[in-house]
Amino acid sequence: MCGILAVLSCVDSSQAKRSRIIELSRRLRHRGPDWSGLHCFENCFLAHQRLAIVDPTSGDQPLYNEDKTIVVTVNGEIYNHKELREKLKGHQFRTGSDCEVIAHLYEEYGEEFVDMLDGMFSFVLLDTRTKTFIAARDAIGITPLYMGWGLDGSIWFASEMKALSDDCERFVSFLPGHIYSSKQGGLRRWYNPQWYTEMVPSGHYDPLVLRKAFEKAVTKRLMTDVPFGVLLSGGLDSSLVAAVACRNLADSEAANQWGSQLHTFCVGLKGSPDLGAAREVADYLGTRHHEFHFTVQEGIDALEEVIYHIETYDVTTIRASTPMFLMSRKIKSLGVKMVLSGEGSDEIFGGYLYFHKAPNKKEFHEETCRKIKALHLYDCLRANKSTSAWGVEARVPFLDKEFISTAMSIDPDWKMIRPDLGRIEKWVLRNAFDDEKEPYLPKHILYRQKEQFSDGVGYSWIDGLKDHAEKQVTDAMLMNANFIYPENTPATKEAYYYRTIFEKFFPKNAARSTVPGGPSVACSTAKAVEWDAAWSKNLDPSGRAALGVHVAAYEQKLNGKIANAPNDSPQEIQ
Repeated sequence: MCGILAVLSCVDSSQAKRSRIIELSRRLRHRGPDWSGLHCFENCFLAHQRLAIVDPTSGDQPLYNEDKTIVVTVNGEIYNHKELREKLKGHQFRTGSDCEVIAHLYEEYGEEFVDMLDGMFSFVLLDTRTKTFIAARDAIGITPLYMGWGLDGSIWFASEMKALSDDCERFVSFLPGHIYSSKQGGLRRWYNPQWYTEMVPSGHYDPLVLRKAFEKAVTKRLMTDVPFGVLLSGGLDSSLVAAVACRNLADSEAANQWGSQLHTFCVGLKGSPDLGAAREVADYLGTRHHEFHFTVQEGIDALEEVIYHIETYDVTTIRASTPMFLMSRKIKSLGVKMVLSGEGSDEIFGGYLYFHKAPNKKEFHEETCRKIKALHLYDCLRANKSTSAWGVEARVPFLDKEFISTAMSIDPDWKMIRPDLGRIEKWVLRNAFDDEKEPYLPKHILYRQKEQFSDGVGYSWIDGLKDHAEKQVTDAMLMNANFIYPENTPATKEAYYYRTIFEKFFPKNAARSTVPGGPSVACSTAKAVEWDAAWSKNLDPSGRAALGVHVAAYEQKLNGKIANAPNDSPQEIQ
């Protein structure tokens, strides 16, 4: 993962402007500590901070075509770059970088080449011949990208908001699956899969097809020239990533350099649900396992730094980002620069516990579509920025473009949670890997109930955050929150506390508007809150808020109240 900053159509192209671009680019140095690059052409600047994963020796950016008339700065990985090079035999490549194909594809196919890319990416490409440029972001928004506008008519693009928030009058999160063209003067969507329309599919469920699609997604992400591992929580998703990676590692190019034993990493409070489950999976798979502990106080002490890096005040994201942020620092200290992670499965398969209340397959499917479309604001943002804060790249096989197409074509009736048929959440995925002859995982791990990351690292983590916020935010402050923060008004003291930290770093209206809002329970969208009337009284992002569903849900007292309710006041049991 790298950091990119591009400023185009500036009025000022002086040495002072160049120095300012270099200064702003340094704010992204954590994303790319290995090398810095800058290309200036008249009133355009393309800056790059590199994290070297593929071709560390010669793949420095910006990258060029043969005569350097096409310049590109890229954040991400192109997994099918070797196949694309075969299509570009008439072109001369200067490096072994997977991203160099972008410059040549543009030469060959024009602006419509983006859908040919298989990977996670955001890039800005400058065509000096026509003095035009394009910017694009991957299908789901795994890599972050922001777009801003200066008072002088300049257009800015950056991997993180902090590189443009001071100099842009307005800025927004660049939409996933979109391309901006200076020729055509606006954004258009290049990613147009069938599921995007939210029409209910009728495809047959074939467990073997689903399994093979996921194995392919994991295997292609073993493309690396640096040490790597897997983030292993012990839940279904990360355990499947680790299991498939273990089976395919020996045949990968990475094994020739780094050996065939997979490294796995887990973080949690001592005694947390995830630690024991991860250790069991690691022992079963025979990985080299690294277990990291943190305390509630260590997490609280890191909150300001976490919010600065992840650039959000969303409660769910901050709760989960903090342990991931602390773990990434430990991972980097071991010399590891890339990790595989399990994000995206719950959105695709309806794995969150609130999906138990989906009234029918149409609503179930539409909610999965809404969740996937919003991933760039939540789990993708968390996974990318928490790891990139320490110069570690996170790859997410569940969000492989081809795998999503396969999984989202299945009739959602198969995905529905049906206790009468023995189908728990994500049954179609569990069943696909339930191989009696060559088991991927122990049965009880394969069928372990969903545990949200912020819960799984230790239930006292969330309770500790709430207790800390209670001491920082008074009742009067929360009562007047709608006057202080009229947009996305925080409803709890915890949310108010995070908002104050965010506003300190990012005080502009444009910054707060990049963060989504609206009611949510156990990570649902606002629309899904309508599935259960009781949820409107118990809006909390923790999985434990799915009362009657999660085996470790908030405990109920005999007097009809909920002890330790996940908001500021106890709620009636419905």
